[in-house]
Amino acid sequence: MNGAGVPMASYRIRQYQDKDFDAVRTLFARGMLEHSPAGYRHVLRSARVQLQLLVLFVLVRAAGGFWLLGLGAVALALVAIWLLVHSYSTAYVRQALGTDMADVRGTYLRSPHSCFWVAEAGGAVVGMVAVEPPQDPAERAVALELKRLSVSREHRGCGIAAALCAEVLRFARTRGFGAVVLSTSVVQVPAQRLYESQGFRRVGATSPSLLAFLLCFQVFRYRCDLPGPTAAPPR
Repeated sequence: MNGAGVPMASYRIRQYQDKDFDAVRTLFARGMLEHSPAGYRHVLRSARVQLQLLVLFVLVRAAGGFWLLGLGAVALALVAIWLLVHSYSTAYVRQALGTDMADVRGTYLRSPHSCFWVAEAGGAVVGMVAVEPPQDPAERAVALELKRLSVSREHRGCGIAAALCAEVLRFARTRGFGAVVLSTSVVQVPAQRLYESQGFRRVGATSPSLLAFLLCFQVFRYRCDLPGPTAAPPR
């Protein structure tokens, strides 16, 4: 598959057009909010959170003298955790929709080192991916960053995500960059497997905020070193 939109099986990859604006924003938002249940399960599997829930149960049970009070307190805590996880996801979506996803063309199609592609099937946008120079000044000289990779639920398992990822790697290689970097969350396990199958390796992990730390939520940093000699990217 190439950026010119050559058909591949039942879909094709092409460069973003203004008519795709609403579709890519909807696809992005739905894809990110799908991770809320996985994020909730991840938090509940944390030994630290389980210990805190146990302590809460014991303290309320001891103070009130009834098992039901302890169970009720734990139930309220579980609801509060879900609301926090969901609010974290929705805040991230709102932030993205108000920044780069508010002006896709202006963000990704006005620089020789940025681009935005969509995967189209049956006349509908079913996948997308973007690339741009990373924020880290040390990486900007040698790498590009893969962003906003998403495929609709109905079209997963067809190789679209791998093809979009490969499109970014080719784009970076033809422009003389030696690597592609990206970030993904601890709960996006299928995405991690995809990236690793494409040659990415994990190079770091951070908690991006205090709330993320409290929720035991991490963002993983991945890097793929591109093979072969590369020329210095043009300035």
